[in-house]
Amino acid sequence: MTAKRTGLKTYASHLREQSLKTLQVSSQIKSCEMLIYKIHHLFTVHLSSGEKITFLDTPGHAAFSAMRARGTYVTDIIILVVAAEDGVMQQTIESIEHAKNAGVPLVLAINKCDKPEADPERVKKELLAHDVVCEEFGGDVQAVNISALKGDNLTILAEATVALAEMLELKADYTGLVEGTIIESRKDKGKGPVTTAIIQRGTLRKGCVLVAGKTWAKVRFMFDENGKAVDAASPSIPVEIMGWKEVPSAGDEILEVESEQRAHEVVAWRTYVEQQEKMKKDGEVIEVKQKEHRMEYEKKQQNLAHLTWRQRKAALYKASKHLMLLKPKERAETDKNVLSIIIKGDVDGSVEAILNVLDSYDADDECKLDVVHFGMGDISETDLNLAETFNGVVYGFSVKANETIKKMAAKKGIKIKLHNIIYKLIEDLKDELSSRLPPSVVENTIGEASVLDIFSVTVGKSKVPVAGCRVQKGQLDKKMKFKLIRKGNVIWKGSLSSLKHHKDDVQVIKTGMDCGLSLDKHVEFNIGDEIICYEEKEIQQTTSWNPGF
Repeated sequence: MTAKRTGLKTYASHLREQSLKTLQVSSQIKSCEMLIYKIHHLFTVHLSSGEKITFLDTPGHAAFSAMRARGTYVTDIIILVVAAEDGVMQQTIESIEHAKNAGVPLVLAINKCDKPEADPERVKKELLAHDVVCEEFGGDVQAVNISALKGDNLTILAEATVALAEMLELKADYTGLVEGTIIESRKDKGKGPVTTAIIQRGTLRKGCVLVAGKTWAKVRFMFDENGKAVDAASPSIPVEIMGWKEVPSAGDEILEVESEQRAHEVVAWRTYVEQQEKMKKDGEVIEVKQKEHRMEYEKKQQNLAHLTWRQRKAALYKASKHLMLLKPKERAETDKNVLSIIIKGDVDGSVEAILNVLDSYDADDECKLDVVHFGMGDISETDLNLAETFNGVVYGFSVKANETIKKMAAKKGIKIKLHNIIYKLIEDLKDELSSRLPPSVVENTIGEASVLDIFSVTVGKSKVPVAGCRVQKGQLDKKMKFKLIRKGNVIWKGSLSSLKHHKDDVQVIKTGMDCGLSLDKHVEFNIGDEIICYEEKEIQQTTSWNPGF
């Protein structure tokens, strides 16, 4: 049995919370309650006409690309939000591609039209290059000029969305086994594993047995977007589900099964299939490694072919001697430029977004970045044990570390970095990576002099070459370092043997003064050579990794 259902919309680029509040107080909209998480904004709007619209708002940053793609596949209509002064951006193009791939129609919302520099017509023309054709150009895409800040035309946007939904004749089967999609998942300290889901078929009730990914649930409690307990959830209405044995992943499909026994069978089968696929992939990797080792072995054998067996044994022993002398812990410490990290997040989507950013890491030649563990929930003793084992750092996003954990970390010398904003966490990680890099040495020029004359003096039984110089810039300081430049090439670097003004030994010669100086007794001068006085300073390097923030 099918019936008309609530339309489900995705913001391809999120409106700010101000726009949601504006919807709430609009005179033509009765109410708008929101279930707002750290990552997703999931809320239902009740129109005065009696229509209901469920909105799924995902972040616009590049790190959340996978999240936007998932949102596209569970929605009926995408509201493509483009800033009137910025025009089409990379995330706009990406969202259009998601819509095309999923076959989901668009409504165009041109935001920030209240600004003087706003140019909605330019936005519409730019979108033509990406096959988004507005109605005024003969296409079928509705375009609404809005201001999220001032609330201009938000009601018109809602009406345009409803009009498109009516054309699509959205219907759902309210009977039969439940099907749905997990929008977000997390581990709540009091509730255990919790998911926020959209039901797409059937009616979810307490006691239903569900399977998602490699875990299952017998629904114990359900909550609506206001946190109010409900006994049933129909298609297209957001619902929070409790009763999961483990935390499933965001994007997993929810399927209702007949019994707990059937749920166990499905999970066991999925686990088995995944293990088989992993074994196959591992086998392929092992085969490649074996082939590489075989080729390397044959190459070594060819290099040793001309030697006697005693000579071969001596050569092999010499090659491996330095490793034999190292203890296991010392071998691990031979690669010091490694940063091992543990990532903990509040919900599955948060962890996924951070890992997506880390996938862009491309500076292994400077410092290897090793994610030894990631998961959801507050910082635990297990996390500290892992950090201690790998000499790592624990990063937490929107999670906590209790006092016991903090004291334990301090005692073990383990860093715990907690953040509530993703780019702050990444900036902290960049600083940590930079701190692992060796300092770079830079030369700071103190003074420059030109060689005007050449002579020698007798010291003991040896003659030492002396350069008669004039300081052209800065000063020459005997305690600093010097280098001899000839035709742009560095001939010598080191310390002065002597520095004289007339016949007096001096420490410093300033601009415009003449002096005689000697370097190494084996260094010969040419008229026109340059003498550079400089100091060396160590400067901390910074990682070249650019995560796009």
